[in-house]
Amino acid sequence: MIEEGSESKKKSGKMKWIIMLLVLLLLGGGGYYAYTTYFQNSTEAAAPQDVQLEEVDTSDSMVVTLPSFLVNLSDPLGRRYIKLTLDVEVANADSAQTLEAQGAKVRDAVILLLSSKSYADLASLESKLLLKNELVTRLNQIIGSSKVVRVYFTELVIQ
Repeated sequence: MIEEGSESKKKSGKMKWIIMLLVLLLLGGGGYYAYTTYFQNSTEAAAPQDVQLEEVDTSDSMVVTLPSFLVNLSDPLGRRYIKLTLDVEVANADSAQTLEAQGAKVRDAVILLLSSKSYADLASLESKLLLKNELVTRLNQIIGSSKVVRVYFTELVIQ
């Protein structure tokens, strides 16, 4: 009788190890899937923008300087902010005039984008490059076409 009790304890111990191994494999597989789906694609998102930039003829391009932005970041305590000054490269003089004429819409779009970011969202170099791409996309939406070629950060302070 003593042997039967110890044998059932050995089987239940083995079953616990098998279950833990299966859970560990499932978590590892889920982590790998999340990495390849969300994080790996975010690094590749910067590449299409660079390819598109090479296709645009920049011989007539102009640079428009936007006024500085001072925006609170989306942090729980509300104590972090970003100060950002941008130079926007546009395809031609007409695009520059359109961008300047849409000044209120441009400031609104940039402020809304920056205020939706947290310090963690902007801390790494990769995230700053993604922010540049997001700004180009937003500004192109305002102008109505792909006239914004690049965005240059001339001043960037995150505190």
